[in-house]
Amino acid sequence: MQTQYERLTDSQWENIKEYLPIQRKRKYDLREIVDAILWLLRIGSQWRNLPDNFPPWKSVYYYFGKWKKEGLLERMNEGLNRKERKRQGRASTPSMFCIDSQSVKAGPFISKDKGIDGNKRINGRKRHIVTDTLGLVWNVVVHAANQTDGSTANEVIKPLVGYMSRMKKILADAAYKKGFMDWVFENLLGVDLEISSKPPTTKGFVPLKWRWVSEQTFGRFNFFRRLDKDHERTVQSSEAWILWHNCQTILFRMPETSKI
Repeated sequence: MQTQYERLTDSQWENIKEYLPIQRKRKYDLREIVDAILWLLRIGSQWRNLPDNFPPWKSVYYYFGKWKKEGLLERMNEGLNRKERKRQGRASTPSMFCIDSQSVKAGPFISKDKGIDGNKRINGRKRHIVTDTLGLVWNVVVHAANQTDGSTANEVIKPLVGYMSRMKKILADAAYKKGFMDWVFENLLGVDLEISSKPPTTKGFVPLKWRWVSEQTFGRFNFFRRLDKDHERTVQSSEAWILWHNCQTILFRMPETSKI
């Protein structure tokens, strides 16, 4: 993991530019726009404090919102996930997924989609992610922290249904047994929901087979200041930053000569 932000290398840009509309000439180079977004993700700065060596913050913010709204960010995230899996000798899409959530405090001035997670005593939002066994994020839904995992998990899985044809198993903890298990049985033919949790008498973190990868993914968020808590006014922006985090993580992993 990089200890500080570094500009995109030529090899990294080659791996990401195919998902961007670079065909026509623009006032600002899209490589500079992407660099600015990734800098904000790493540093956690306010939009208006974007340094002068990047395009104006309003232009960067425009593309950040536009790419999320149009679905380009989701397509880029999926494409990079497929590339990384192939690079590691895996099938392009996973057969086993892990679903988990992380409750985080909400930043100042946030009032929408906010609640209290009574179990963790956190007033804020919940990040609900689904990963593969490599820890790659395939979808994310952010909602108020007072909503239960079992009642909202189907919203995280639904977007994957249809194009994740290899899906055979979903790993989850006991919080998903109520509500989500019935939904999987009724809506995902041939998909098994496996519930596993640490023994109730055990304290602290206990790594469970395969499910530890989602905890590792949450742990990587700590290296990106924009994700240390939820600073976003909308959950859509929160979801976008997590997908950008996944894309940047994949670019870090790819060797400099990789242009697959």
